Order: sequence, then structure tokens, then C-alpha cells
Amino acid sequence: MRIARFSIDGNVAFGAVEGEKQDELVLDIIKGIPFADFELSGTKVPLSKVRLLPPVLPNKVVAFGRNYADHAKEMGNEVPDAPFAFFKPATSVVGPGDEIQYPSFSQDVHHEAELAVVIGRLCREVPRERVKDVIFGYTCANDVTARDVQKREKQWARAKGFDTSCPLGPWVETDLDIAAAQDLTIQLTVNGGQRQLGRTSEMIHSIEDLIVNISEAMTLLPGDVILTGTPAGVGPLHVGDEVAVTIEGIGTLTNKVVKRG
Repeated sequence: MRIARFSIDGNVAFGAVEGEKQDELVLDIIKGIPFADFELSGTKVPLSKVRLLPPVLPNKVVAFGRNYADHAKEMGNEVPDAPFAFFKPATSVVGPGDEIQYPSFSQDVHHEAELAVVIGRLCREVPRERVKDVIFGYTCANDVTARDVQKREKQWARAKGFDTSCPLGPWVETDLDIAAAQDLTIQLTVNGGQRQLGRTSEMIHSIEDLIVNISEAMTLLPGDVILTGTPAGVGPLHVGDEVAVTIEGIGTLTNKVVKRG
């Protein structure tokens, strides 16, 4: 099931996305919230009539760096022996179609296409065999990074956490099992030209590795998001660019870069 969060006539709701052709997609409005038992209302609205929002509002976004060997190599970094985590704040999250605002303190902002894992229940110290039970689903992410700031500051809080630096969407796909999620094509285009192309099977540390690692240290809440790393091909974005992340079996997340107002 594809679960979207959207607004219509000033109201915010969740809905199940139905249909295959983009211009024929409809949303069946959900009664309740998708992290608990819910029902489909049977009330359907065309996707074209709503504004898609970030599919979840995470308490925290935990991102893992250097999790694809070719990306670590292109950045001149060693592959870490253990998962390497950092945070993006909730205020960095935007949805499909929202603007990425180019930060005033950077002159070198880069795109990073990533598979995002959405947590479905409160959990901590998750054993490997139970990881699949705490996952709600998967969505597309763009870990937008102020690369020049990342290089000169020891902490990545500003480089990775500025407002609008974490586009998510367009919805959460809940029907992928964890084995399928770990062998998907992931690609990114800028203005229609391909920049990144890889497979999630190229991850150094698996989805199970990442969730076991971070849940040893902290409690994960429903709606929290885990970013799993980016394949090679990261590069600069400029004001006016349209950047799109597409992940096989999930969908496409598109955003435009604008000058920060």
C-alpha cells in the first residue's frame, strides 16, 4: 500500500494511493493514523486535487554516511568499519514539490539520493530478526548537503541540517519486504539529466545493520526516518534546478532549488 499525507481545503489527512497511471491516481482517505489500526473511508479524491505533504513528520531523521563504497571513494573517504550516523532535524523535512532553499552560508550545495526507511512502532535495542517488524515502509529522500560547510566544520549540523535539506516522498510504500528493499534501483536526475544511478544492494551496511546499530543507542518512534546512504554521483545544485529522486517500486520525489528568501 502507498500511504500519502496531503492537504485539501485546509485539512490534512492520510490516504491510500490507488491507481497506476499518474494522471489517474486517487487517494482513499484513511480513518485515523496509519501507525495504528486504521480503515479506508471509501471517500476518494483525485491526487491532482490535493497538495502532497511530507509523508511523515519524524521526531528525528537518523542518516548514515559513507554507506556505498563508490560514494566514499569519490569523496576521498575510507569506508567505515561500523555504521556512521548523523542527524537531520525535523525542521529540515519538506515534501514532494516543495522548494529546496539554497542556504545563504554555502556556495556548494549537493544532492544525495537515498532510500529512506520509515519506522512504524516505538522500539529500542531491536534484534536483527525483529527489524522487519518495526519498519512501516520506505520512501525516497534527498540528503541535500552544503558540501563546503561540511568540509570546513567538524560537526555536520549546519551542512546537513539546514531548513529544506531533507525532501521526503512522494509517499510511503508499505508492501516492500526488507529483502526487496535491499535490491532496488535508485537514481537521481537534475533538469532531466542523470547524475546518480545505483542499487540499494550496494550498501555496505544493510538496513538490518543500521536499525540494530542506532536502536542500541536510542528509542525510535513511529514516523522516525532512517536514511541509508547515497550511491556515487553526488554533485552540485544551483538555483533554478529541478532535482528528482526515483526509487524502483516506490516512486519519484521532485523538488526545485530556489534562492533563500
